[in-house]
Amino acid sequence: MHYIDAVTGVRYALDEPRWRGDSGGHLNLGDAPGLNRADIDSAANSLWRYRRALLVDAKSAVTLGEGWTPLARGQWDGIPVLMKLDYLMPSGSFKDRGMTVMVTYLKSRGLTRVLEDSSGNAGASLSAYCAAAGIRCRILVPETASYAKIAQIAACGAEVVTIKGARQDVADAALAMSSEIFYASHNWQPFFAEGTKTLAYELWEQLGFRAPDNVVVPVGYGANVLGCDRGFSELMRNGEISRMPRLFGVQAANCAPYYAAFRAGVDHFVPAAVGATIAEGIASSKPTRMREVLVPVRASGGTGGAGEQRLLRRTYLGRRRRRLVTVDCARRDQEGRNHGARAHRLRTQGIRKDRRVAETGHAASRRQRQSRCYLTPYLVNQSCMRFQPSSAASLR
Repeated sequence: MHYIDAVTGVRYALDEPRWRGDSGGHLNLGDAPGLNRADIDSAANSLWRYRRALLVDAKSAVTLGEGWTPLARGQWDGIPVLMKLDYLMPSGSFKDRGMTVMVTYLKSRGLTRVLEDSSGNAGASLSAYCAAAGIRCRILVPETASYAKIAQIAACGAEVVTIKGARQDVADAALAMSSEIFYASHNWQPFFAEGTKTLAYELWEQLGFRAPDNVVVPVGYGANVLGCDRGFSELMRNGEISRMPRLFGVQAANCAPYYAAFRAGVDHFVPAAVGATIAEGIASSKPTRMREVLVPVRASGGTGGAGEQRLLRRTYLGRRRRRLVTVDCARRDQEGRNHGARAHRLRTQGIRKDRRVAETGHAASRRQRQSRCYLTPYLVNQSCMRFQPSSAASLR
């Protein structure tokens, strides 16, 4: 297995930790072998039950017991749904899926300090896993980030640096610092997506080893789309599922770069107006992996040939008629409220329950058919701690 430069196709050995290629382009991992259901370690009550599918040494895993989160039954506009409760992760967000694998890899390569930029959740997750691994970390956050998120990052011992400007300004500042500290960006380091693919494995197993019809996720940089595509693709290659699920991505109306590219019919970044949004966790104006997110979203709508592909109201990537789409509206942060509002628009614009879709495998009789749809929500752990912004200190 190698790193693969997305721009040049040049391969790099995994022995040396990298976050981008010599060309300056981002790196991907090649296809992984995945696993079959017989390979699952059922004794592990975490995502490490899928250790046979992960490209790291599970014997030295940096883990806090993340993953294997429940599916909660609920109602959305009168339709029964299942919600994937990833806010029950140790740090309070789905980011723990990627961090446990990425930090395990980085520790195995001897890194002792790392840098990351975040609107809050990724920083909180990385700081927790670095604390568990004995790795020092510096987290750059927007000056406007909520103090609850900043306090959570600082509580794990990370050095927190606030940056003026928008979310992209924070990413640019991290790039400038990457010459002195290894940039362990969840948006650039591909082992993060290697961890988020466990979302696909969990949905598959929890559904009785069947693929869902639809997966709905909030999209900033697109880590959950990347993970679902990687995980379900592995299951397809191993003959464990016969079709890919449809992937839906939710973006904030004021910051929707994937929508702009999708509407333009391209797989690369196109200039688009960006405004302020309360959905700070998904306010990414210039995502790193445009093609890797857009291609599987488009492809998922064409599988089976029963639908059309388009974007709805700057919020969803991909659509198929006569398929139920659902979201989890139980989240309490601003991103959750944004997600729920956009989902209601989608519901009222014609996506509805259909008797012709596949049965669920959960407590539904043979005569009760519904589409199986999932969302990966996340919450921010609230804290009473206070944090005072300070200038950067050297990690020495």
